Amino acid sequence: MRKSIIPALIILLGASSAMAQTDRWQQRVKYKMDIRMDVKTNQFTGKQQLEYTNNSPDTLFRVFYHLQWNAFQPNSMMDVRSRELGRIIVGKDAKGVNKHDWDSRVTDRISKLQPNEIGYQKVRSLTMNGRQQQFRTEETILVVDLDKPILPRSAVTFDMEFEAQVPVQIRRSGRNNKEGVDYSMAQWYPKMAEYDYEGWHPTPYIAREFYGIWGDFDVKITIDKKYVLAGTGYLQNPQQTGYGYETKGAKVTRPAGNTLTWHFVAPNVHDFVWAADPDYKHITQQVDDFTAHFFYIENDTTRSTWPQLAKMIPAAYEYIKKHYGAYPYKQYSFIQGGDGGMEYPMATLILGNGKLPGLYGVAMHEWMHSWYQGMLATNESLYPWMDEGFTTFAEDNTIGNTVDSLAGRWHQADSYRNYFALVRSGFEEPISTHADHYNTNYAYSVSSYSKGAVFLEQLGYVIGAANRDAGLLRYYNDWRFKHPNANDFIRVMEKESSLQLDWYLQYMRNTTKHIDYALDSIYETNGKTIVVLRRAGEFPMPIDLLVEMKDGRKEMHYIPLTIMFGNKPNEDDSIKRIVHDGWRWTHPTYSLTLDVPIGQLRSINIDPSMRLADIDRNNNKAVAP
Repeated sequence: MRKSIIPALIILLGASSAMAQTDRWQQRVKYKMDIRMDVKTNQFTGKQQLEYTNNSPDTLFRVFYHLQWNAFQPNSMMDVRSRELGRIIVGKDAKGVNKHDWDSRVTDRISKLQPNEIGYQKVRSLTMNGRQQQFRTEETILVVDLDKPILPRSAVTFDMEFEAQVPVQIRRSGRNNKEGVDYSMAQWYPKMAEYDYEGWHPTPYIAREFYGIWGDFDVKITIDKKYVLAGTGYLQNPQQTGYGYETKGAKVTRPAGNTLTWHFVAPNVHDFVWAADPDYKHITQQVDDFTAHFFYIENDTTRSTWPQLAKMIPAAYEYIKKHYGAYPYKQYSFIQGGDGGMEYPMATLILGNGKLPGLYGVAMHEWMHSWYQGMLATNESLYPWMDEGFTTFAEDNTIGNTVDSLAGRWHQADSYRNYFALVRSGFEEPISTHADHYNTNYAYSVSSYSKGAVFLEQLGYVIGAANRDAGLLRYYNDWRFKHPNANDFIRVMEKESSLQLDWYLQYMRNTTKHIDYALDSIYETNGKTIVVLRRAGEFPMPIDLLVEMKDGRKEMHYIPLTIMFGNKPNEDDSIKRIVHDGWRWTHPTYSLTLDVPIGQLRSINIDPSMRLADIDRNNNKAVAP
């Protein structure tokens, strides 16, 4: 790593963030942390200095920190919630056995942790501008009642001393995961909660994702010298640490003693993750104008899969950059660790012993989070579908367009299947539900990942895929580093398409109303064919109706919704398109006339592209006998 890029990059990212404030103010943080890790006890002590800038128009009388490792204790909210959801039966498996609504990674494991296996974070002292502050711990939240308020557009400095114990790996973070990685250090430090235009977000750690403040991190980690570290940020002392960070051919000079201090700097990120293991192998791959780093434990499987994964990243990024925007940092790290896959700024923790297709899929999903969780960073508690769903959509498209064996397939088919299964299950809830408050893990997962992806794919049906794709780039450029919400997103799509889309957001986000269109009747009058369509569901949509003649001619009959106040563009110039008057959503049926007798028709098909999330497609097509 070239240390000379760091100041310039900080200026660049800082300027990007400053420009982002014109539409929506953002709080700002600057962390300096010094951590000393004892690998024999799995405990560490830490000193944290936090410069906090209140860019809001509000006076703050208290602040909140997240202490997320406190969730890994028997009878915690995470523990009880997991065990309670595990009582719910959400279906049967292929053998007819009841399927419990467990998060399979958590189940009842927290309840069985011993004192030396639990996680904790304990704040020993906290000052603001040198004055001791009163605070109390409410499980995973530290509540600080300030002796003096923080005024609008002013800054203060908090100094904290804390200690922590790394839990046995249960969920995302912890020690000794099932693939043998010693430390997956996510959610490891007291983290200031976000305060935005909706107020404070001191969300207890129950199970779901995270929301943070953008800022700069300066982190020093002192640990046993045999460990190799990976994580967020740029290593500042590569010639002291070595392990693949050093300049090629340069001599590594480590200090005397049994420990080594690793110094990382990360500009304009909202979190910091690291991982450590003495057996990490570290390789790199140049990708456009940044470097991808890979850390994995070498075995018979990973010896071939991880180097192949590294070689696949440049082609993936070429597609990603074109469709979703440029990656703004100079480094990204794929790290074996955690409990599946979990995203963090400039890095991800993923399980790494799987075969390449699966490994590539997980890697792409977590990397795409750098866009929707890392840079756009909607509040994942309130809008999980905008993070997980948009990421799933982008992941599937990236994989589908970079793996030759998937060429020509519809990349969103799995998301539609999952969504339809949820509808049939009876467990569906509106995707406006707070992530922690879904009644089942099943409903949360499918709603956030699959229905969120359906939201985007189906939006391409409504406004045209080209408009949707251009809108995604516009969304990235307009809203990165600003925490956009659902209304912000749909307004971008309205501007890009010149269509009114408030109805689409309302039905998709706030209801569980379903789309179901049918061919009601087809008959002939005066040598012309009358087609009557029926809206059997409660969710109105525009209609693409493909008519195919027996002589091979095709016509696309397009029926917009009147509340769109416009038409989507023709998506296929090879087929004649006829635009009809709009369908008023209050009317359950719609009739159109085809200028051919019924005997000349081969088939009539509602939504031949299959992008309409129609829950009953059996009534969508009629074929001549």
